[in-house]
Amino acid sequence: MDELNQKWELDSIIKGSSFSTFLDDLQQAIRSFKNELEARTAPYTVQDAEAFTTVINNYETLCKQFNEGSAYAECLTAQNIKDADAALANNRMQRLGAELGASGSLLENLLRQTSDSNFNGLVENKSLKERQFALREKRELSRKKLGYDQEQLISSLAVDGYHGWENLYYSLIGKIEIKLNLDGKEKTMSVSQANNLLDDPDRSVRQTAFNALESAWSEHADLFAAALNHIAGFRIAVYRARGWDSVLDEPLDYNRMQAQTLTTMWSAVDRYKPKLAQFMQRKAELFKLKKLSWFDLNAPLNKSNETLTYEDAADFIIKHFGSFNPNMASFAKKAMENRWVEAENRANKRPGGFCTNFPIAKQSRIFMTFSGTASNRLTLAHELGHAYHQSLMNGLPYLSQNYAMNVAETASTFSEMIISDAERATAKTKEERIAFLSDKLERCVALLMNIHARFLFETRFYDERKQGTVSVDRLNQLMSDAEREAYHDTLEVYHPSFWASKLHFYITNWPFYNFPYTFGFLFSTGIYVRALQEGPSFVEKYDALLRDTGRMTTEQLAERHLGVDLMRPDFWISALDYLVRDVDEFLELTK
Repeated sequence: MDELNQKWELDSIIKGSSFSTFLDDLQQAIRSFKNELEARTAPYTVQDAEAFTTVINNYETLCKQFNEGSAYAECLTAQNIKDADAALANNRMQRLGAELGASGSLLENLLRQTSDSNFNGLVENKSLKERQFALREKRELSRKKLGYDQEQLISSLAVDGYHGWENLYYSLIGKIEIKLNLDGKEKTMSVSQANNLLDDPDRSVRQTAFNALESAWSEHADLFAAALNHIAGFRIAVYRARGWDSVLDEPLDYNRMQAQTLTTMWSAVDRYKPKLAQFMQRKAELFKLKKLSWFDLNAPLNKSNETLTYEDAADFIIKHFGSFNPNMASFAKKAMENRWVEAENRANKRPGGFCTNFPIAKQSRIFMTFSGTASNRLTLAHELGHAYHQSLMNGLPYLSQNYAMNVAETASTFSEMIISDAERATAKTKEERIAFLSDKLERCVALLMNIHARFLFETRFYDERKQGTVSVDRLNQLMSDAEREAYHDTLEVYHPSFWASKLHFYITNWPFYNFPYTFGFLFSTGIYVRALQEGPSFVEKYDALLRDTGRMTTEQLAERHLGVDLMRPDFWISALDYLVRDVDEFLELTK
């Protein structure tokens, strides 16, 4: 592939100079819609079918406009965390989100007041049939909440009393400079640049970067702890007011899954951790270590300092996507050639990676920092999987495109697996094959152990937060204990301040931003196993499954497209059986 521009293009979505006008128009539209709903004094009946359909259409349009603006603001803040104007725009989007949320609460209240017979008649109307699942879900969830006035108050207070703490976290991250000594030279890096060094082949570089990062988190730990405590405190107060007993009620509802499914999944994972521990012990032996440390988890086994070009990574992904589905390959090519990807390695970018979608433009944008590693290539494949997933849903009504986080990781992780297996298959030597196997198993460790540590930490943190503020020392202890348990005590050095470093703990829109990753990984692995068994004929089924992710529960999706019951262990075991085969091969090759 010819040289690619690694900076994304945003002007075709919204020109920067016109964003303020876009927000003004959106604000006016939201307020007009709210006034329209407030003027409605009686529940809907089947005789109001036309008016009801118009209201739903208008709400759907507003949601599309809001998410277009929200995605744009997210891109602005991510590409330069020191952009004050972008931060202001993002804050305004949050205020507009609160206003739209208030309108949504009004609509939910009207849905709740509508009798069962009238509601069924309205949503079974031909014009709304495709949005029936979303509307039924809204009605059911509204019955679990407080009345409109109270929910509106919560939404309004959340702007500064809840989401404001997430904004503070991003501001703190933006101000942190990581200072470290490499090759006798003092260097100053952003958090994302320093994080990339944790994959460096040189252990001294990894350890230096880890210690510098750990020092930065510790230095600001009191501020991070304040933000985390206040986010959790706000949630707990709201849950208590709504009568929700468990902090998992909201994330389970959001992910459209049953508690039994989650319990079954974690139980299956626990059964296979001793096998992953064997891999980690062997890797430690190869490094001539008694045990791995946190900064060794992603250490490459090959000592080559060779780096990938962005174009090499793009060519590899396109080629091997095409081996499964030519449509995926052409989509990935289009995304990279049309500058849908922000990959440039520079200072002041937000850490991590993401894919965000623009429902009006029917495009996606991918954010990452590409430094030339094989891990970067997998991140790019992962985010392109997200974008491909969305492309399959663009023709559906917008309310039917709202897929949950757990199934949102299906296409992304599936895409990673395609590239990971291709890396291993194209290995020219035994050493390369070992290295690629190690890389693949490291991701298993991350998704089955690291994510479990986050889940254990967050569950226990919330239990203690109900009794009062949790101190920095206690947060460190909870994190260390969760890591030891999740990793089966296989590490020498843990990461006690991980709770401060991981932005997922501070995201206010989605509580428990952890278990959906493990779910998505294992769900997509089970689907991948099915794809290997059925061959090219599975492509159509795969696309159909992705299209349905926004219009049925997780259990219904698995039953309809895979014929499996997620509340039983069988499906999870089939996925885990496939994954741990790599451990056996790795152990055999490294005897």
